[in-house]
Amino acid sequence: MSVQGTGKAPTIGALLAMELKQEAISTRKLLERIPEAKLTWKPHEKSMTLARLASHVAEIPHWTKATLMNDELDFAATPYTPPEITSTKQLTDIFDASFKESIESLEKTTDEQIMKNWTLKNGEQVFFTMPKAAVMRGFVMSHLIHHRGQLSVYLRLLDVPVPSIYGPSADEPM
Repeated sequence: MSVQGTGKAPTIGALLAMELKQEAISTRKLLERIPEAKLTWKPHEKSMTLARLASHVAEIPHWTKATLMNDELDFAATPYTPPEITSTKQLTDIFDASFKESIESLEKTTDEQIMKNWTLKNGEQVFFTMPKAAVMRGFVMSHLIHHRGQLSVYLRLLDVPVPSIYGPSADEPM
């Protein structure tokens, strides 16, 4: 496998970008179907609201740049306030911007940079330290896929047609 027309092997970042581009197609399809009238709905008292879960999915690709440009994320030093979602367009805009930034960051990173360690912590409590490539695969992409799966269940429970993701759904052929 080579980078188109160059004869060079692709970087790890370029390979991850290819994978993320594929995942973005079904992620955006789900976000486009979020019913604005149900943004405060949640399936259980312990669950996130539809707006919170959808905004989380939309923002996850943003973690790419933060991972590649930094060596750690310390929750104690980095306060976060989730966006207040009021429309489906707002969700897709957030996703489009975070996805674009993610692809640009991945395509620019070198194998040396992506193999450096990255740490997730909260003050003195360290959750994990691993190479940025592993963070991208596990903490970013798998995390996105996990919450996208939850989002598809929310849509099913709300009687919103679920798009095909890795194959046909009950509502949509490939």
